[in-house]
Amino acid sequence: MNDDRPVLLETRGTCMHLTLNRPRALNALSHTMVRLLDAALARAEQDEAIESVLLSGAGDRGLCAGGDIRALHDDARASGRASLAFWRDEYRLNARIARFPKPYVALMDGIVMGGGVGVSAHAGIRVVTERSRVAMPETAIGFVPDVGGTRLLAAAPGELGTHLALTGRSVGAADAILCGLADHHVPARLLPALTEALGKPTGTTGPTGPSGPGASVADIVQGFTTDPPAGALAAQRDWIDDCYAADTVEDIIRNLRASGVPAARTVADELLTKSPLALKVTLAAVRRAARLDSLEAVLDQEFRVSSRAFEHPDFVEGVRARIIDKDNAPQWKPGSLAEVDDQEVARFFAPLGPGEQELALAPGPADTSARDGQDEHGGQGG
Repeated sequence: MNDDRPVLLETRGTCMHLTLNRPRALNALSHTMVRLLDAALARAEQDEAIESVLLSGAGDRGLCAGGDIRALHDDARASGRASLAFWRDEYRLNARIARFPKPYVALMDGIVMGGGVGVSAHAGIRVVTERSRVAMPETAIGFVPDVGGTRLLAAAPGELGTHLALTGRSVGAADAILCGLADHHVPARLLPALTEALGKPTGTTGPTGPSGPGASVADIVQGFTTDPPAGALAAQRDWIDDCYAADTVEDIIRNLRASGVPAARTVADELLTKSPLALKVTLAAVRRAARLDSLEAVLDQEFRVSSRAFEHPDFVEGVRARIIDKDNAPQWKPGSLAEVDDQEVARFFAPLGPGEQELALAPGPADTSARDGQDEHGGQGG
């Protein structure tokens, strides 16, 4: 009999194994799943018999494709508020994962996007496979990277994170490791053996992994690690770092077109298909995230941005065009970068208004750069 619980919880030896269990929906996160994950981690944190936590996804397509976009879309169309409650709990879960005091191993096999990055890339031990495709693709649907993604992307080498944030492109194992989104490559065929090894008390793994007294969870994972297939980004660093160093989206696109690199010109054309407003807010969010001193502060900022993006028509239109009708012809408002007002971009980062509750994970102001952010990004209107 199939188990239809959205999150499966099983303790295997000393490891609590959490499985996202919506394979038909590519394990997309619902509010119920977020609550179940948070409760399980709270329990594991207090249970002395639990030495580690392992996160995986049911099925063979991926760990998690993100939040339940259709539910968010329907809520936005109905002018609801359930999505804000979902994000509030989701972002708190992301922070809990990042601060979890025991080894938390995330198996980032297959598709890992959006909210899937949030429950995995903040883990202490992040495993990708040759099948991994990791992305924050929000600009394509008129939204902005969240779940701590702007902090992860801001910390990537050079301007690789800016490139991934604006384009929403997915990366494989080698590039995910290069960008700091993952730590280890393990062939997909070895994941069952790794899972079994993690369930044994440390120091008692089988012949594939390390053995002997004192082997840590990290040692066990390292025993299954191999070199990943070659990535693409390392060879593209020169033009990516040069083109994306600009302060505005318009200048980035101009740099891409003028670079003389065919791949860069392709990216320029690709960016022009995204929501102009989402592009400008995303660039500002990544730049601001680089100046914030904690994940909690970034999540506070992202909650403000998500709240504003949820209210904007580009989100509903983007989901309609890309996911529901699939005509891939969104009608963005405004329709061009030149029409995006600087004040509208700044509004996404302003404190929430009366009747709205800040996430308030970090002590003090959520965005210490708010006072100078508008000046720095003031030229984005072109």
